[in-house]
Amino acid sequence: MSSTNKDGIVRQEPAANPVQYEASVYQNGLRYEHPPFTFHSNQWEPEAAKAMSATSAGYAIGNAGSGETARKNVEAFKRWSIVPKRLIKSEDLPDLTTHVLGHEFQFPIAAGPVGVLRIFNPDGELAVARACAENNVPYVMSTASSTNIEEAAEANGKGVRWFQLYWPKNEAEEVTISMLDRAKKAGFTALVVTLDTYILGWRPSDLDNGYNPFLRSDQIGTAIGMSDPVFRRRFKEQHGCEVEDDMSAAVSEWARTIFPGTNHGWDDIKFLQEHWDGPIILKGIQTVADAKKAVEVGVQGIVVSNHGGRQVDGGVSSLAMLPRIVDAVGNKLDVLFDSGIRCGADIAKAMALGARMCLIGRPYVYGLVLGGQAGVSHVFKALLGDLELNLHLSGILSADPKHLNRDVLVKESDMF
Repeated sequence: MSSTNKDGIVRQEPAANPVQYEASVYQNGLRYEHPPFTFHSNQWEPEAAKAMSATSAGYAIGNAGSGETARKNVEAFKRWSIVPKRLIKSEDLPDLTTHVLGHEFQFPIAAGPVGVLRIFNPDGELAVARACAENNVPYVMSTASSTNIEEAAEANGKGVRWFQLYWPKNEAEEVTISMLDRAKKAGFTALVVTLDTYILGWRPSDLDNGYNPFLRSDQIGTAIGMSDPVFRRRFKEQHGCEVEDDMSAAVSEWARTIFPGTNHGWDDIKFLQEHWDGPIILKGIQTVADAKKAVEVGVQGIVVSNHGGRQVDGGVSSLAMLPRIVDAVGNKLDVLFDSGIRCGADIAKAMALGARMCLIGRPYVYGLVLGGQAGVSHVFKALLGDLELNLHLSGILSADPKHLNRDVLVKESDMF
């Protein structure tokens, strides 16, 4: 739930404090009731893997090449340690509020854009959109969703939602415009443009399974295209039939549209700015030079991300680049972060290094596998409760940069 004040700042109606979730579990325990999902965040992946098919597990857990980048993402957090302070007076639990794109959010996380969610649970994107609204977590919808834009928006209700764009080639600009128009009409308030996936990376797990969800006729991963009026018109003009009459050709054409194999340039950002009247966030920034260029072209935010290690093998961890990028762009735009977050302490460290919000990806997918909407909600509540108590017990009064900053961290390598 959200509302807008006289200054145009969007504020959400508060959801329950995550620590209340912990209290409810202990109260239920007095009646010998055990929670349906584990609170060990490092167990979400192996438990979900047991429940998934080989193809869905390969898609969710697999990485580019040898998996080196993905391992670096996770291991990078261990290089930083939180240093607790004592006898810090506080009248309440830490305030987790953060400000991004003119919004005041109760919590500093968003559901990162993950496609093909129906391969993990029949409710797919609908379950995630509902869980996001329930927990005051922004929902970022993937272009590669297995649900169309309008249905996902309806499921998200009055929640805050952003649309992630896999950017079609310039020859298909009218398709891009159509998607942006649909997203805007459906209440998506920000555009998240993924820069590192104009072609799918080398993914051995998917190759071993011979599995590419974007080439299959079940519309998993292609629902937005199959429901887009401009794409449908173009397909009929080219093939002389409706998409339903030759679904195999239609999904292949859509895959070539959103994964064209060639990249856009910085000068193309102007096109998006002309056709989207809200904030634009560039996702996939990994260098200081690119972060500075994002400031120069006038976007409102960036996500320091390497796609969770799914696109480039042997790459640098996102966390390693985060403080360098924050130092370079300062407050000139909002810096968000993803890649490698697995627990509340990871969120705390990323924010201490300058991120204003963290996008959660694989963990909520595992929650979706294990329990649909309830499983996704569990993951959000567990991560936030873990974050809140870690801050509280470390003497950190809030998630605001004046309290949660690099002064609360040390590099382990400097200590020995």
